[in-house]
Order: sequence, then C-alpha cells, then structure tokens
Amino acid sequence: MLTTLRRIVLEFSQNAELDSALHRMVEQIKETMNTDCCSIYLADHLKQHFLLVASDGLAQRSLGQTTIGFTEGLVGLVGQREEPLNIANAQHHPQFIHAPEVEEDELNAFLGTPIIHRRKVLGILAIQQKEARHFTENEEAFLVTLSAQLATSLANAEANVLITEQDANSHWTKALQGVAGSSGVIIGEMFVVYPAVSLTTVSLQRSKTPALELQLFEDAVAKTRLDFDLMKSKLQGIIAGSALDIFDMYKQLLDNANIAKEVAQKITSGWSADSALKQIIDGYVIQFEALDDRYLRERASDIRDLGNRLLLNLKKLNIKEQQLPKEFILVAEEVTAAMLAQYQHQGLKGVVSLQGSNNSHAAILARALGVPAVMGIEKIPLSRLHQKNCIVDGFSGELFVQPNEALQREYQHLITQEILLADKVKKVAQLPAITKDGQAIELQLNAGLSSGFEYSKNSGAVGIGLYRTEIPFMNRSCFPSESEQTELYRQVLSAFPDQAVTMRTLDVGGDKSLPYFPINEDNPFLGWRGIRITLDHPEIFLLQVRAMLRANVGLNNLEIMLPMISSILEVDEATRLINQAYYELSGELDFIGEEKLTRPKIGIMIEVPGIIYQLPELANKVDFFSVGSNDLTQYLLAVDRNNARVSALYNSYHPAVLRALNHIAEQSARSLVPLSLCGELASEPAGALLLLAMGYDKLSMNAHNIAKIKWVIRHVDFHQVKMMLVHVLTLSTSKQVHSYLNEQLEQFGLGSFVRAGR
Repeated sequence: MLTTLRRIVLEFSQNAELDSALHRMVEQIKETMNTDCCSIYLADHLKQHFLLVASDGLAQRSLGQTTIGFTEGLVGLVGQREEPLNIANAQHHPQFIHAPEVEEDELNAFLGTPIIHRRKVLGILAIQQKEARHFTENEEAFLVTLSAQLATSLANAEANVLITEQDANSHWTKALQGVAGSSGVIIGEMFVVYPAVSLTTVSLQRSKTPALELQLFEDAVAKTRLDFDLMKSKLQGIIAGSALDIFDMYKQLLDNANIAKEVAQKITSGWSADSALKQIIDGYVIQFEALDDRYLRERASDIRDLGNRLLLNLKKLNIKEQQLPKEFILVAEEVTAAMLAQYQHQGLKGVVSLQGSNNSHAAILARALGVPAVMGIEKIPLSRLHQKNCIVDGFSGELFVQPNEALQREYQHLITQEILLADKVKKVAQLPAITKDGQAIELQLNAGLSSGFEYSKNSGAVGIGLYRTEIPFMNRSCFPSESEQTELYRQVLSAFPDQAVTMRTLDVGGDKSLPYFPINEDNPFLGWRGIRITLDHPEIFLLQVRAMLRANVGLNNLEIMLPMISSILEVDEATRLINQAYYELSGELDFIGEEKLTRPKIGIMIEVPGIIYQLPELANKVDFFSVGSNDLTQYLLAVDRNNARVSALYNSYHPAVLRALNHIAEQSARSLVPLSLCGELASEPAGALLLLAMGYDKLSMNAHNIAKIKWVIRHVDFHQVKMMLVHVLTLSTSKQVHSYLNEQLEQFGLGSFVRAGR
C-alpha cells in the first residue's frame, strides 16, 4: 500500500497540467480502493465554496460547474471539521444536499477527508460506494495519508496554474507568495533572464598545459575586476556611495577568501581552468549553504555569481544585447547584484527572484536603488512568466500574475501614495528622532554585513548599534591576524569618529560555523555558539579584543558587546579577558610611546530568555544592555524563523515577546543601565513606537529604514504611545495586537505607514 501511495503522489507531482493530474489521480484512487466513485473538490476561499474539479463516478458535465458552500453539505462539513467523515448512508445524513446534476442517487457510503497545507484547507478528497457501509479503518487511514502527502504537491500545482492564461471568471486567481525583499509596488511586464554560463554545466577535466590554463585564468580574474569596476561606475551618482561597496565586496572575495589563489593551485596540480574554478567555487558554496544563519547562507549566492562571472570571462563570451522592453521587471532563478547593475539603467522597475531572501545582496542593492523586489517566490517555471503582466508588492512579498483591471487600479493608487510618502520621509533624514512633545531616542545602524556597506552617515544614523564581526572571519581560509582585524575595525570606527560604534565579538559556532573551523551539532541553535565558543578558545577572543582596542586608539568611540550570554559567569570570564587584553596592550603602547589606550564600555546582548531574570545582578557588571530581538523572539516562541513550516509562528508582536521586552526595559530603567535593541521590530513603525514607549534608549536597524522611523517618531506625542503600550500589554493574541496597532497608526495620522511596516 505504501508503494501505491508513493506512485500516486509522484505521478501527480510530475504532471505539468493540473486538470490532467487531478483526473488521473481520481482514476487511480478509485481503482486502488475498489470503490464506485472518487472525487476532488478544491476550495475557493474568495468565493467561500468548494468546486468539483475532478471525478471518476460523478457526471462529467458537473465538473467545474458544481459548487458546495463552505458551510453546506457533507463536503462542507469535512472542511469545517478539518477531519475525515465516514458515513454508511450519506443520503440519510441531515446535512446531505441533493445535487441532481452530479448523478449520485445510487451512491450511499461516503468517506471524505480534507487536504490541508499549512493550516489551510485546499480541498476535499472523497470516495463513495453504492453499498451502504462504513469504510474500514484501513481504507480511512489510506485516504488520510494520501491527502496529507498530496497537500504540498497540490499547493505547488495551484501556484503553477496561476500563471497560465486565464479568463475573468477563473477560480485560481490569487497571489504567489514570496519574501518582501525591497519595499514598494510596481505594475509592469516581466522579463526573464537566464545566466549566460553556469558552473553547473562544467565537466571536470585534466589539462596538460597548466601554464596556459593559468594565464587564461589570470586574464579572466583581471577582466572580472574590471567588470565590477564598470558596474560600480554605472551606478555612481544614482545611489548612495556606500551601497556601491557591494562590488568591492565581490573583488574582495577574490582576494580575502583566497579564491583566486586556490583556483591557481588547482590548475598547477593539473586541472583545466574551468574545472579548477568549479571545484573551488562549489566548495565555498557548499560551506555557506550549510549554515543556518540566513544572512551568511545568502553569501553562497554571491560566491556562485562570482564563479559564473569568472567562467564567462574565462570562456571569453560576450553577453548578447537583448531586446528589452522600455520598462520591465527583472525575473530570474536567482537575481544577483551584478544583474541589477547590468540592467538598472535599461528600464529596470522591479525584481522577482525565485531564490534568495531579504538578506541577499540583490535585495540590499534593490533597496538602495529604490526598486521593489520579491524574493523566494514559490517554485514556478520561469518560461511561463516571461513577458506576462504582473504586480510586484515589495511590502507583502506578493506577486500577482495577469492581474485584472480592478486589482491594477487598486495598486496604482498605492503607488501614488508611496511616491508621496517617500518624498515626505526624505525631509527628516538628518533631523533628530524626537517626538512632538520632546521625547528623544537614538537611531543607529546595523552594520558589518559587507565590508564598508552600511558605514555612510547619509542615512542620518547616530553611530553603529551593532557591528557584526563574523564576515571577515567567514570570507577566509584561516583566522584573520590581529593586524588584519585592526585595519578593518579602524575603518569602521573612523566612519563615525564622534559617535559610538558597538562591535559584537565573534558570534559563530553551530549555526554559523567557519569553513576552517567546522562544528557539527544536532541542535546548533542551542549548542556551541557565541560567547561559549570564544570563551572556550581565549586565544581567538583575546586576539579579536586586542585588535578592537588597538583600532580604537585616538578615536575612543568603541563599545564591545558580548553575544549569546546565558550566565553571570560568562560575563565575569569575558570581562577578565577584556581587562587582560587592555592591560597587556596598554603596556605595549606605553613601551613604544604611542597614544594611551582607552578602556571601552562593555555590554551584553539579551537574546537568551533565561538571562532576563538576572538583569539586576548583571547591571552591576556591564555598562549597557542590548536586546537581540530576532533571536530572543525565536527562543521565547521555540520557532526557527528559517523553517518554512513554522516560520509563520514567528511573530515579534506575540504578547509574550512584547511583555518580555517591556520587562527588560523596566529592569534596565530601575538599574539605570542604558538599553538598546537591534532587530526587525525596531525597523517597523508600530514596533519602534512600542519600544519608544517602553523606554528603550537606542534602536538599531538597516540604513534604509532610519528616515521612515524618524518620520513616524517625529509625528507622535510620547504620552499617546505610552497609552498605546498600556493597552497592547493587555492583549492576548498577535492578531489583536496587529489590529490595534494599525488602528492607532491611523488615528495618529500615520495610516500610510501601516503598509510600510508590514
């Protein structure tokens, strides 16, 4: 029976036509279960009914015509109860509805089971028989198991149907769901781009002319560097200079990650240039894709893109000029930053990437360009998207293919509103974040995701609230030296000479293992990571702290933050090591007559829930607290936000999360310890107002959100948001919180920001 199950599900998932797949499936089920009828009803949640779409046993003329309301009949009852319904004589059941057109008068026994995907009823699978009897437990178990396995395949199949040509009455009309990569809305024609070359097509071969292969590769490297310089020059004057550092990052990958050196070594050992390139690039991609950290995993895309660019130049191919529409939405299996640089001046208005997330460099660059982007769309054949009209909703992460006129008019109105909103927001970028009645809060940058990318002061940020130091460690084949780290940290600190720069010590291990320091664990999020690994390896910790202290000489704006703190003993040990590095380095600088060292402030990240109950004791040991709201939410709710099956449960507005954040603020205020927060909540208008009301001193976020949050803060009264917080803390569900906050934003005259905060 298990083999039969697998065969039915596999055949269904491999059939490109949904109607054909459904008809074939009901035939197979009817035959397998030796029954008189098998039917499938699909849910139309917009019209609130089930539509009979396939049947072997009911009248064929009723297919696509017969509908049953969500609260009607036995089919509706199965959907309402969300469980199987096994009835010996359906005709006598009080909820049975007689539908003459389906011709089921001779059918008595009924067994129906819901097809549910991610808590949503997609349809009903039902079998019927002339004999009046209850279906057996084995028959019921088979149908339940089959419907559970079909759910995912049916969800993907429905998504594919959305992009086919449809008439105005089609029951398939809905949005394809992805991830919001860059805010904004655009209506236009999709243009699909395929890579000119791909390392996936390279077959490994040896070469008898290593010197020639090496020369070809060196020429390709030089040409690739020139390509990135050209891309950067095309964007200069269009976007902020700091965002152009993405292309410097690509060049640094060639050097800092030793990619070019490692490829050259492979060539010297006898491999052809393209084979050597494939092996090295694939190795780095595998290492990065194995990481659980969402941002770091996205760097695999950058390395893959770099490899394909090198291969293109290695083969000396020229990208042919394509006939582009005057304005278009770029669509690709994986949109890269290089693609955006290539097409941004040719009419690019939006981005749709089947792969990737809002942490990809393509998404980052799209935000810098002000181009709406949706990433990680459900699996759709690219060829079926080409040249189709669509709506890209960069706020909700939705893609509407072939939208009707009414939907286009609705979104055109939103586009007009967004243009007006963006013009307003720009006016406050360099003004302080202060409420109408005088309550101030500092807005800082989250930085360190790429070298130099977020260091610009043009955003209006007051220093850096979180500088992640992992990337210099990730893009290498060994631990960076003290001098290398010092040089990098000096650049960061110098970018904000009169403002605080908070550097988090190395936060790797388990979910963010280094290529040269692998860690394999069954449960990495609860494993050897953050401060735990650096305290176990003081030689790594001391070297990094020394580099930070040395970089701070003469600038004196460094603050050190310790990640993943779960006990007071960890703080004591880390402080001891920082003091050791400080006194050792002070002696060395005095000896050579350099400027004296300044001891920086030391703080901790509050992201492990248990530490919340020890804040009074910790207040006597550190200079500041900083909440890592993303991880704290994840740990409080026991939800892996990178797991698609449960990510919908991850919600920063969960009452437990908000009450925990408020408790932290109360404890910090009682102990007179400065408090900041870095995380997605800070960059959302409603979230920022709640944190302001709680008493957070600083909020740290990505550069593109700072002006928006400033505008919101500058247009409210502090006493209003305090009252709003009091009510929010009495609510019981996330849904209640969202509804109330949206209402409050409307009352504050900030209704246009309700959508901007999604």
